[in-house]
Amino acid sequence: MTQILEPPTRSAPEPADDAEPPNRQPSAQDLSMVQALNLALRDAMTADEKVLVFGTDVGVQGGVFRVTEGLTATFGEQRCFDTPLAESAVIGVAIGLAIRGFTPVPEIQFDGFSYPALDQVVSHLAKYRSRTRGEVSMPVTVRIPSFGGIGAAEHHSESTETYWAHTAGLKVVVPADPSDAYWLLRHAIAAPDPVMFLEPKRRYWARGLVDTGNPAPGIGRAAVRRSGRDVTVVTYGGGVATALSAAEIAAQQQGWSLEVVDLRSLVPLDFDTVTASIRRTGRCVVLHEGPRNVGFGAELAARISEELFYELEAPVLRVTGFDTPYPPARLERQWLPGPDRLLDCVERVLELP
Repeated sequence: MTQILEPPTRSAPEPADDAEPPNRQPSAQDLSMVQALNLALRDAMTADEKVLVFGTDVGVQGGVFRVTEGLTATFGEQRCFDTPLAESAVIGVAIGLAIRGFTPVPEIQFDGFSYPALDQVVSHLAKYRSRTRGEVSMPVTVRIPSFGGIGAAEHHSESTETYWAHTAGLKVVVPADPSDAYWLLRHAIAAPDPVMFLEPKRRYWARGLVDTGNPAPGIGRAAVRRSGRDVTVVTYGGGVATALSAAEIAAQQQGWSLEVVDLRSLVPLDFDTVTASIRRTGRCVVLHEGPRNVGFGAELAARISEELFYELEAPVLRVTGFDTPYPPARLERQWLPGPDRLLDCVERVLELP
């Protein structure tokens, strides 16, 4: 690995949290999520030579999922380079580079591999700006291929979002489609604060229109993916496709009208969009694939119940994974919450007084 001691001399003003990142000429393309992420990295590296990409096998190989394919050939091994398989060191290097004026975008190869880096993330990355009273920013975007649904081995299908969301000082985002993958990554790299960027692996090959000249909403903004009147389904990442599939089945077979809210950003949370939706429907189901106990849905359900009690016609229900380790590939279809389990929960919440 080539040692880098000093950042480029070209300087740029520090962006605000809601700053729109620089983008190329308007262009709409049909891309997979992998291609959209690759394009976002290319555009960010082109726009700012302080942006560095590194991690295990991200260089010549282009990453396990080929998200970083071609970046080393285009930008050189000083801008996109491989690291040892040592996640704590990867995040430690990112922190040091950020202090030196770079904008690091490290990749943790799989979600379950992020745990060795937990101390660096929680004790240093998340707290450095507060520790220095705002004098030192941490513009680090940690990319993590996350969640299950791809038939992988143990430690390759973890839901880590609750660890990061619980840690003050971190932003946490989860794209659900190629357009959001592109724009949320551009916004994350432009932000002065550390961002945990969780990429739902089972959506890597989903395709969609990505318009690089028409910015999507930034971090901290949710989106209503389908309007409805009977029940609000709040979800994120791979759960969005599940919710939309269930909503279509519900409309065709039962005449139920489900509204699907894609959080996009877990921290900061756009609770205003959730509130507006629940005020329209009066009922809410929270969907995520991580285990139920102390999952992110528990915090959502608690806050909705506390702040919107008089808007609710029934208790908030949750559809989640089970409180067990992630199962072998042959059992993951039974473990992951799918449209059937979601619709069972929707039926319950409609029947409750």
